[in-house]
Amino acid sequence: MNAQTQKFLIDGPLGKIECALDRPDAGTPVRGIALVAHPHPLFGGTMDNKVAQTLARTFVQLGYTTYRSNFRGVGATEGEHDNGIGEQDDLLALLDYMRAQPGHADQPLVLAGFSFGTFVLSHVAKRHVEAGGAIERMVFVGTAASRWEVAPVPDSTLVIHGELDDTVPILSVFEWARPQELPVVVIPGAEHFLHRKLHVLKRIIVEAWR
Repeated sequence: MNAQTQKFLIDGPLGKIECALDRPDAGTPVRGIALVAHPHPLFGGTMDNKVAQTLARTFVQLGYTTYRSNFRGVGATEGEHDNGIGEQDDLLALLDYMRAQPGHADQPLVLAGFSFGTFVLSHVAKRHVEAGGAIERMVFVGTAASRWEVAPVPDSTLVIHGELDDTVPILSVFEWARPQELPVVVIPGAEHFLHRKLHVLKRIIVEAWR
């Protein structure tokens, strides 16, 4: 993502997990830690996807120490694609690693996902809370409600979707959000990967954090 990005491996349930870490600039007050999940690995999704990078960059600028990781079979992460099941275990392992780092144990936690990453994170969040963990807030972009069973999320979750998304039709996101009474922020003219709309995504998140 930038010259300061640190890439490293941690031990996961099935093998090594490739991770990336970005820290706020010196002098920026640290507000918490954030975890970003990337889109579907069988369709080219990696932790360096432009939307995932934009999410990471935005949270770093907001003062969050931000982690990303590659799902199974991507980059240096070992294993094979597991339809989002084993991927949940891997992200929970990364959360444990994050919490174990100096100063991170009690910091507020943000979870942010794009597309397939929203499906995985929705279940990670559920399991994390059931185990006694806390989440400050979540951000879902291109929520994969038409393709996977995305779990219900806290009512503080920021849901952002492109008006012209033909990968995940916006109506499916409304149907997922409706019973939760969850607002959906729509980016006019945007498709799934938010081409030429990433600055709008960043602006929406920054304004929501004010």
